[in-house]
Amino acid sequence: MKVEFAPLSVPLQRRLQTASVVQWVFSFLGLAQCCTAAFIILFFTRFWLVSALYTAWWLIDWEKPRKGGRRIHAIRNSIVWRYMKDYFPITLVKTAELDPRQNYLMGFHPHGVLAAGAFLNFCTEASGFSTLFPGITPHLMMLSLWFRIPFFRDYLMSGGLVSSDKESASYVLQKPEGGNMLAIIVGGAQEALDARPGSCTLLLKNRKGFVRLAIEHGTPLVPIFSFGENDLFEQVRNPKGSWLRQLQHRLQQIMGISLPLFHARGIFQYSFGLVPYRRPICTVVGKPIPVQRKHRPSEEEVDQVHQKYLNELHKLFEEHKAKYNIPEDRHLEFV
Repeated sequence: MKVEFAPLSVPLQRRLQTASVVQWVFSFLGLAQCCTAAFIILFFTRFWLVSALYTAWWLIDWEKPRKGGRRIHAIRNSIVWRYMKDYFPITLVKTAELDPRQNYLMGFHPHGVLAAGAFLNFCTEASGFSTLFPGITPHLMMLSLWFRIPFFRDYLMSGGLVSSDKESASYVLQKPEGGNMLAIIVGGAQEALDARPGSCTLLLKNRKGFVRLAIEHGTPLVPIFSFGENDLFEQVRNPKGSWLRQLQHRLQQIMGISLPLFHARGIFQYSFGLVPYRRPICTVVGKPIPVQRKHRPSEEEVDQVHQKYLNELHKLFEEHKAKYNIPEDRHLEFV
């Protein structure tokens, strides 16, 4: 006998959506510290063997984030991510087919404050990546320092996150039978400092390392623009040259991560808090740009492909901006 469950009420669905987003924000703002504290504290309890055994495993598994990671499909398919998708909501849009016999290098723009669109679209199945792009396995690059945190590193790898270094990228892109996709948030942590509603500024003019990587592997480049990514949080005013911006840049140089002072709504009220606004994100995946393979490309060759990438990204933005309520007179600015 088939058992049918009554649909959840709208208020309950909204509470579950908010709870899913809260746990995601916490996972980036506090889970790393909690994992580190738990790892250390366990050494001073009767459960010290847990940390001891994990340390041995950690040393054996040290290079795994540079070797494609270790995804866990049960976590990628968790219902938690579906509730998170519906909170904003988040939509993934395909504009061209991707051949599963090839590898691809995707540039994701903009970073936003916490890169919600990149995480949900490529580290979970909530938006249906595998359905839209069958035969393609997504990987998303993240700062290497996060993979040095016990327990937290395993959580990151379970979704398909890999270390952001050249060795890690090469491992993903050199798969001979194809079918791998590597997404890089090109603007990185520095671009997050300009993430505020309405911003269309991309830190991209002098970022060419991903282009050189694509040429060295002969991997097609795919531009991605995530409409609404910058609208999730407000940010304390930090114009270039201000003392706050200088402090943020200094901390980024020391720590490797940026510290944007952001805020949005709370859990039980809408005036102030760290929970993102309920604003839609639409991540549009552009058409692949063919790249001719060359082991050691010249600066001129890199510049040519880089300019072509900028043109295609600009074209992608202009073709779709009207659908997502972007004013006609607003254009991308590359800095």
